[in-house]
Amino acid sequence: MKSLVIVESPAKAKTIEKYLGRKFSVKASMGHVVDLPKSQFAVDIKNGFKPKYIKIRGKAKLIRELKEAADNADAVYLATDPDREGEAISWHLANTLGVSGKPIRRIEFHEITKKAVEDALKHPRDIDMNRVNAQQARRILDRIVGYQLSPLLWKKVRRGLSAGRVQSVAVRLICDREQEIASFVPEEYWTIEGQFANVDKALFTAKLYSKGNKKINIGSAEAAKAIETDLKKGVYVVGEVKKKERLRNPAPPFTTSSLQQEAARKLNFPARKTMMIAQQLYEGIELGDQGSDGLITYMRTDSVRIAEEAQQAAREVIRDKFGAEYLPKKPPVYKTKTAGAQEAHEAIRPTLASRHPEDVKPYLTRDQYRLYQLIWSRFIASQMAPAVFNTVSVDIKTSDYLFKATGSTVKFSGFLEVYQESKDDEEGETEGQLPELNEGETVLLQKLDLKQHFTQPPPRYTEATLIKTLEEKGIGRPSTYAPIIETILKRNYVTLEDKRFKPTELGQVVVDLLKQEFSKIIDYDFTADMEEKLDQIAEGDVDWIQVLSDFYEPFSQELQSALEKVEKVELAPEESDQKCEKCGRTMVYKYGRFGKFLACPGYPECKNTKPIRKELGILCPKCGEGMITERKTKRGRLFFGCNRYPQCDFASWERPYKDPCPQCSAMMVAKAGKDGKLTVTCLNEQCKYSDVVESSEQGAKQ
Repeated sequence: MKSLVIVESPAKAKTIEKYLGRKFSVKASMGHVVDLPKSQFAVDIKNGFKPKYIKIRGKAKLIRELKEAADNADAVYLATDPDREGEAISWHLANTLGVSGKPIRRIEFHEITKKAVEDALKHPRDIDMNRVNAQQARRILDRIVGYQLSPLLWKKVRRGLSAGRVQSVAVRLICDREQEIASFVPEEYWTIEGQFANVDKALFTAKLYSKGNKKINIGSAEAAKAIETDLKKGVYVVGEVKKKERLRNPAPPFTTSSLQQEAARKLNFPARKTMMIAQQLYEGIELGDQGSDGLITYMRTDSVRIAEEAQQAAREVIRDKFGAEYLPKKPPVYKTKTAGAQEAHEAIRPTLASRHPEDVKPYLTRDQYRLYQLIWSRFIASQMAPAVFNTVSVDIKTSDYLFKATGSTVKFSGFLEVYQESKDDEEGETEGQLPELNEGETVLLQKLDLKQHFTQPPPRYTEATLIKTLEEKGIGRPSTYAPIIETILKRNYVTLEDKRFKPTELGQVVVDLLKQEFSKIIDYDFTADMEEKLDQIAEGDVDWIQVLSDFYEPFSQELQSALEKVEKVELAPEESDQKCEKCGRTMVYKYGRFGKFLACPGYPECKNTKPIRKELGILCPKCGEGMITERKTKRGRLFFGCNRYPQCDFASWERPYKDPCPQCSAMMVAKAGKDGKLTVTCLNEQCKYSDVVESSEQGAKQ
């Protein structure tokens, strides 16, 4: 008789079966085998919040096959994912299969390699009911909120809406940011830069910093002109010159959240795509003659901890590829900064540090390769020596005015040989090198550059910055971020414009109602506190039934009160500027499964509908016949395409610019930067023309 190992996916089963040989049979459960039914509430609140689980539709045949395999095995090992969800799946499997008279044990591993799987089989354990109860508590909490609060939204706002314990808080974040932007009052300020020449006529730039030991603040053109008049009379002398070395340390290896953020920034991957591809890399990839092998460790983790064995392997790779000088004296130790981090697993890393991305590139899809390269590079860089910069800071003085100039050069590249972390909403400009300057030296002013600026409102959230904020506030868990984002887009609570989230009127109405009647549910601190309680359940420190009871009693009272006193919210139809071709009425905007569309208000007499296609007044560069229009993907992301689709398939994520390229007359696209400037780039790869043209507000109006 063989021992049976049950995992979650066929890919994982195939990889593990290769390691274990003939004495084992490996089967896949295809995720959960039982769940709460969709058609009913299925939680007996009066009987200790007892859930009613049923077999998932379509899995009856699979369950029979698993039960038969378990009956014919001498032992059963449940090897689902090493987290609370995986623990719950194992518990459901144990109950569903009804195995008796033979051992049924839980094993877990955090990477799918031969050594990790064999070690796990040597250390089987019982199912951890604390983890199971933490998962059940989360599932039941979400069921209570979803199934009891959503009908209120149907009755008071619109049918088909949903509320969620975490998704509604995410929408609130986006709505609150939009209100900050709307109420922001820009303030004018000016900066002055001077171009100077030293005794060798080498030019450098310095920025006006202070006057009379007080940091300068220039609020108007008149004030800037007055200062300019003073400065033109000055004699400029080099003051203090500071030279020093500055270290830049590498970023820690990836957690789930930081991987999602960096993949969004560097690869333009949505969170769901990142997790899907990471799952494939974890479960195993066919590597030709080597067979199937897992390329990365478990991808759901909030820890930056690395196993000593993996650190030593990385040090060997660094020594061989870059040299001993790129190794720190001791392997670096990183500390998790996120509050409430569980740190149950290692950080995300390659299973073999020596497995260079180029070695496996022939066996991976383009996206698999790009994500593996990102993970491998970040991990190797995290184990390398810091980069060293030579920095110089120079004061330039005239009467009461002080200019400052800074420069830096790379003395030792260190980890930058492999990887540099991206930043949110930053241009990432680097300082240049200054010429040799000595204290007391006189320098000549060549010209003054006066620049007008306006303070900018906080930017709308990108997918990366939204995930970062959710994590910082302790809202949800990294494994939930991808489905949260997908849900709020699907429900039309928010849209994506230029890769940034903007709330819809519907989203704002729902958030306002929840703020008014269910302030706790949509409160940031309350949601974070609930996550802490779920963690305490998993540790065995808190009773899960008590947590549910403490939540439900005030929630049910608020729900009853809201049902009685909240008036129905009438969302006035938003009129468009288009007439219905069939009856002549002015069409209105409606929301459907795939976002906003135009509909005739004369329904049901007139059932005319059509998609929204805002034309930009720009001729399609591919077919030369159609016009470029704004369009949206099924996920609600904005892009630009030809209105002759499918005859013409031109598409661009970047907004086409109103003017053609001045060098080759091809189409240009525009991208707004952090500083409010608009950068235009030619789409012709042979031309590659690029320029900063105007403020982003002006460009958007074009």
